[in-house]
Amino acid sequence: MSLPPLLENRLRLPVVAAPLFIVSGPDLVIAQCSSGIVGSFPSLNARPQHVFREWLVRITDALEKHDIDHPDKPAAPFAVNLIVHKSNSRLEEDLDTIVEFKVPIVITSLGARADVNETIQSYGGIVFHDVIDNNFAKKAISKHADGLIAVASGAGGHAGTQSPFALVQEIRDWFDGPLLLSGSIAHGRSILAAKATGADLAYIGSAFIATHEANADIRYKQMIVESAAADIVYSNLFTGVHGNYLRGSITASGLDPDKLAKSDPSAMNFEAELSSEAKPWRDIWGSGQGIGAISSVLSAAELIDRLSNEYQEARTRFALHI
Repeated sequence: MSLPPLLENRLRLPVVAAPLFIVSGPDLVIAQCSSGIVGSFPSLNARPQHVFREWLVRITDALEKHDIDHPDKPAAPFAVNLIVHKSNSRLEEDLDTIVEFKVPIVITSLGARADVNETIQSYGGIVFHDVIDNNFAKKAISKHADGLIAVASGAGGHAGTQSPFALVQEIRDWFDGPLLLSGSIAHGRSILAAKATGADLAYIGSAFIATHEANADIRYKQMIVESAAADIVYSNLFTGVHGNYLRGSITASGLDPDKLAKSDPSAMNFEAELSSEAKPWRDIWGSGQGIGAISSVLSAAELIDRLSNEYQEARTRFALHI
């Protein structure tokens, strides 16, 4: 197990912040990277497409300034999430922009494509592909992804159903490259646990919704604070792909979270979800099961400070008992 050189000695914590649809933007990414973890955002959050370039200019300029002002604590690299599903009509244009800016890390989702991976790798970028089972993991590596994100049961948004122990174990039986683990990670102990399973990095999303920099409705942030694992509903109704959502947001939209219909997977359309008429993500709010650890809305830096303190405490505590 090893990390790419790009990440060596650049992380305060072994953490990548997951790209949050609608929620992640430049403010959050800059705060995450400046605080020592990989920050990320979906390219589709930048609308219209030319805004994507503007965001990359803002992020790269801010992180360069941070490095000049803090030479002893350089910022972590950032990542962009690229949906490679056929429904993404912006794929080629966004990929061209990624190449122009030489985005250091690209997280690909919903399909693995060798041509996309090779284009990113041509300038020295690295590709992490998210997967929900071992078969998808093997397909991603066969398409030349550099690393994998194991999206286990309990993760926010589009999530799998397998135990993190089972999923990581099956992948580690044959893959020794960079491996990230997603699923209910919102405490420093959980970061240590992710590494203990065999992952290199923890992949944290929902905890960052309840931060000041997140582009989320204040009601969404407060619902994260007030909810727990029992308040998460797993359904494919909203996008055609199974995901985890906050029960309260489903109820507020006039639906019964215990009587949700099933959707046709062929109905996936990730661009339509940002339209004024669409409800997923805007009104039906995604979240993972780990939010019981979130007790208040903090700045991203404060949250990372908490996670760091908890992580170091857990390392010390468990080292003394092993």
